[in-house]
Amino acid sequence: MPVELWHWFAFGGLVVVLLALDLYVFHRHDHTPLLAESTWFTVFWIALGLLFGGLIWWWGVAAGLGLDPGLKYLAGYLLEKALSVDNIFVFVVIFRFFHVPMMYQYRVLFWGILGAVFMRLLFILAGIELIHRFDWVMPIFGLFLVYTAYKLARHSGGGEVHPEKNIVLKTARRFFRVTAGDHHQHGHDFFAKERGHWCITPMFLVLLVIESTDVLFAVDSVPAIIAITDDRFIAFTSNIFAILGLRALYFLVAGVVEMFRYLHFGLAAVLGFVGVKMIAEWWVELQGGDQAVPPWVSLLVIAMLLTISIVASLARPGPKNGSP
Repeated sequence: MPVELWHWFAFGGLVVVLLALDLYVFHRHDHTPLLAESTWFTVFWIALGLLFGGLIWWWGVAAGLGLDPGLKYLAGYLLEKALSVDNIFVFVVIFRFFHVPMMYQYRVLFWGILGAVFMRLLFILAGIELIHRFDWVMPIFGLFLVYTAYKLARHSGGGEVHPEKNIVLKTARRFFRVTAGDHHQHGHDFFAKERGHWCITPMFLVLLVIESTDVLFAVDSVPAIIAITDDRFIAFTSNIFAILGLRALYFLVAGVVEMFRYLHFGLAAVLGFVGVKMIAEWWVELQGGDQAVPPWVSLLVIAMLLTISIVASLARPGPKNGSP
C-alpha cells in the first residue's frame, strides 16, 4: 500500500478522538452497561471497522493493487476480532478473581486496551521488520502459530489463566504499597493516599494483570496477522479496529461466553491454517514463486472455520455461568 507518514498520524488522531469520545462522553460516569447499550456500541465499532475496510479496498483499487489490500484487511480484522472473543474468557477470570464490580470494569478495560494499542504497534512493526530482514523468521513464526493452535485446541482460553501466579502482580505487591480498601472504597481510582503515603489500589493491580496478559495475547495474534499480510498499515489498522470494540463486546457476551464451547477449536484451526500458510509462503518464495495462498482463500477459510465453530456452539451450547 502506498502509505505516507501523514496517513499514520491521521489514523492515530482518529483513534485518539474515538477513545476520548468513548471515555469522556459516552462513558463519562461509572455504570454497568445495559444489553441494549452494549449491542449498539458493538454494532457501531464493527460498522466502523468494516467502513475503514471499505476505504482500504477503494484505496487498493485506486493504487492499482486490485482487491488484495481490502481482502487482507478483512481477513486480518476477522481473525483479530475472533481472537478478541477468546480474550474475553481471560478477562472474565481476572475480574472474578479480583471481585471487580461490573460498573468499574469498563474503565479498567479502556486503559488496558489503550496499552494494547501501543503494544500492537510495537509488536507489529518489529515483527514485520524481522521478516523483511531475515527470511528464516517466517517458518519460525509459522511453527509457533501451529504450536499455539495445538495448545488452544487442548485448552480453552480462561481455563489456563491463574491471576494469582502472575509475575507482574507478585512484583507489584512486593515493591509497592497497596491500599487496604476495596474497590467500593476507591472506585475506579488507581492511586490513593493512605496514612500520608501514596499507594496503588487493587484496581491498579487489576490493570497490571490485564496489561501483562495482553502481552501474551499480542505474542499470539501478531504473528497471525503477519501471516495474513506484511503490510504494516493494513496489519496495524485491522488489529486496532478489531480491539477497539472489545469493551462493548465484553459486556455483550461476558455472561454467556462459556456457551461458546467450540470456539477455541475454530480459533485453533484458524491459527493452524495461518501458520501452515506462513510456512508455505516462505517455501514458495524460496523457490522463486508467487504467493502460495491468495488473500481471498485466506478470508474464505477463516470465515468458514469460525462460522462452523460458532454454529456448533449455538447448536450445542455449554453451561451458562452467569455474569462475571
